[in-house]
Amino acid sequence: MTIEDVRELMTLATGDEKHDESSTSTLDALWVLYDRVLRTDPSDPLWEGRDRFVLSKGHGPVALYAILAAKGFFPREWLGTSMRPGTRLGSHPDRRLVPGIEASTGSLGHGLPMAVGMALGLRAKGLDGPRVVVLVGDAELNEGTSWEGVMLAPHLGLGNLTMLVIDNHSSSIEMGHWRDRLGSFGWNVRLVDGHDHGQLTAAFDVGDAAVPVAVIADIPAGEW
Repeated sequence: MTIEDVRELMTLATGDEKHDESSTSTLDALWVLYDRVLRTDPSDPLWEGRDRFVLSKGHGPVALYAILAAKGFFPREWLGTSMRPGTRLGSHPDRRLVPGIEASTGSLGHGLPMAVGMALGLRAKGLDGPRVVVLVGDAELNEGTSWEGVMLAPHLGLGNLTMLVIDNHSSSIEMGHWRDRLGSFGWNVRLVDGHDHGQLTAAFDVGDAAVPVAVIADIPAGEW
């Protein structure tokens, strides 16, 4: 299975809420995560030792659905029912309906705070191995709740947390220099080409166990 196979699977998705740009801009980073980085078990999606992934940018789930199907979390036939009445694969992911989905998301700005809570929960259980990765969009970081999470994670020393920012330059507010902005709060910031699988793989290295990581995946304006 290759990323090109996943692109083909994405074409099976139907409905008017596909949000093609939001989904496609996340594909390379998501593929690297699920193919090279995250420890998961499709035969046991609730395995306690798994890494957790949260799609905070929940209005663009098609790439994630296709990858989960490709990895065997659910039958590929489900993709053809996406966003139809009665489907499990809605326009926003639902953790009660879709194996491999860790958090029901859609309203922007909620995913990072949930991921902070997950990382704290793993610490409370004494689970040092699993990590939490949350994907947010650049425009989503206009939300105030996101910045509460940005401030809190380094303060709590959540080195098991990684925030992946898909920067496709869609924000109507200039976000400035990511390294300066996020670094000032104590994040380990890594800037990469959002289409380069080698750069992405290296950027997802955990690093300092007491410092959360922010991976900024740049997608040039106009590209998907």
